Amino acid sequence: MNLTTSIREWVRRLVPLEDILPDRMPAFVRSPVYFFGVICLSSLVLLILTGILLAAFGPQWWHNNAFGHFINSTHFWCAELFFFSMTLHLWASFFMGAWRHGRQFTWVSGVIIFLASIGTAFTGYLSQTNFDAQWIAVQGKDALNAVGVGAFFNLMNFGQMYGFHIILLPLLVLSLVGLHLLLVRIRGIVRPYAATLAEEREREKLWGGMRRTTAQTAGAAVRPLPSDQVSYYRGLRMMPYDLIREGLIALLIVFVLILAFAGFLSSPDEPPLTLQQYAQQNPVGFVTTAMHELSNTSLIANYGPPYNNGTGSVQFIGPVSLQQIAGVTIPLDVAHLYVLDPLAIIAQTNPQIAAALQTFTQASATQQASWEDAYMKALANATGSNGQINVPQAAAGPLPTMMNQLLTVGTSGALDGLLLRSGGFYQNDFTKPLLFLSEDALPTKAAQFNLLGSQWGVMNETGNYPGAAWLWLYTFWYQVPPYNTSPNADALVLVTMVIITTLLIIFPYLPYLNRLPYYMGIHRLIWREYYRDVRTAHQIGETSPAP
Repeated sequence: MNLTTSIREWVRRLVPLEDILPDRMPAFVRSPVYFFGVICLSSLVLLILTGILLAAFGPQWWHNNAFGHFINSTHFWCAELFFFSMTLHLWASFFMGAWRHGRQFTWVSGVIIFLASIGTAFTGYLSQTNFDAQWIAVQGKDALNAVGVGAFFNLMNFGQMYGFHIILLPLLVLSLVGLHLLLVRIRGIVRPYAATLAEEREREKLWGGMRRTTAQTAGAAVRPLPSDQVSYYRGLRMMPYDLIREGLIALLIVFVLILAFAGFLSSPDEPPLTLQQYAQQNPVGFVTTAMHELSNTSLIANYGPPYNNGTGSVQFIGPVSLQQIAGVTIPLDVAHLYVLDPLAIIAQTNPQIAAALQTFTQASATQQASWEDAYMKALANATGSNGQINVPQAAAGPLPTMMNQLLTVGTSGALDGLLLRSGGFYQNDFTKPLLFLSEDALPTKAAQFNLLGSQWGVMNETGNYPGAAWLWLYTFWYQVPPYNTSPNADALVLVTMVIITTLLIIFPYLPYLNRLPYYMGIHRLIWREYYRDVRTAHQIGETSPAP
């Protein structure tokens, strides 16, 4: 047996060249809904091309160079059009029952593409290196931490998110898209629903299985191969079709449309917030946050895994906490990290700070708590501006000296650099500064852009730009009971979304439920020309042979 010949013949039967590049198609493909998939594919092509340019020149290029920002704008609007057209394509496929007649895996691959695209877009938002990226990172961390994923997938680690966005997830999406297109071309586009449900069931019996043989047992009817589109489309009115020309026309339309949006509307790019800005613009807030970290009363100090063993933000699904099971993988001692360690570096050349720091660290825990309480009360009446703070006198021991010096370190920008130290040459993990900013500075600024969770959060975008509308169902659950009052909201919302997504993926395999599109009747609007032809044929007494 010649294996090469056998494989070649198998491929030829499975994927005939005339089906891969067809020049005739059923007339019902003239329905506008079929263009959604072509627009989606064209947008993806431009997304990849603009993404390659952005990756080649780096973040500083799209922030500081006018042409770089224009390319970033085209990438942004490509993503918006990609998700818009893909959502319409997904819903149209649902109403057409596109999984029928043995096309279940075509549907499954399409839904998985949608999910992988959401992950790609999400990591893309995190890779913007602007304020929006900061806010989405600190907001999204809670949901992933709640189910233990945050222990391994750190949204505040720019290097990790950038790698996922430009390499791993795009490769996954492109591979799935290639598979999806191959499945569509092998089996062809699904026929419109039959006039009656009984007739539709007969078609499903003939074409519904994944495996086919050219002949059955003696006396049985010959069952065609899945790739036999000649048999499948028998009886349908066909029309000339130019697949390549249609794709090029769609690509040109998308290209012109994207250039117009990018040129006239640009894209959002609110500069990132730094510790230096926070210290200069709100010195009282900066020192107050630092004091909470020093006294271990901050949100992060009591957060729990993956940062420490606290319980303040630990969430459960029933009796189980996936967050605690994942454990502490990003250990943070906030008192040392944000206050004592930076001051210890200054103390090496500053005797006054060295003495103050020694006094504080050698004092008893009770004495330290007394000083912290007195200073926090005084801070409530403090005033400050332009990086300077005026705190009323209090029995706070060495804390006024320590906090004044820490504020100086913050306003100079040195603290930003100190918190990025990781022991390596490249510093691309922003977890430490972002967690400090997440206590007060980031939420305060986010409120100005309507980005808070009570304002539909990460769905929004800085400025008057469309945001991540594809997250609408996810953010919706946070607005309704019992999710909006539950201490386990993040975990419950993610579990809910996993259940809904799983049902969407396996929908073709759910008996009775997978007939829902037929009863909804929207397919008659999509294929109205086909059904008009069927009615006309019946009126003149003609019948269409079954496939």
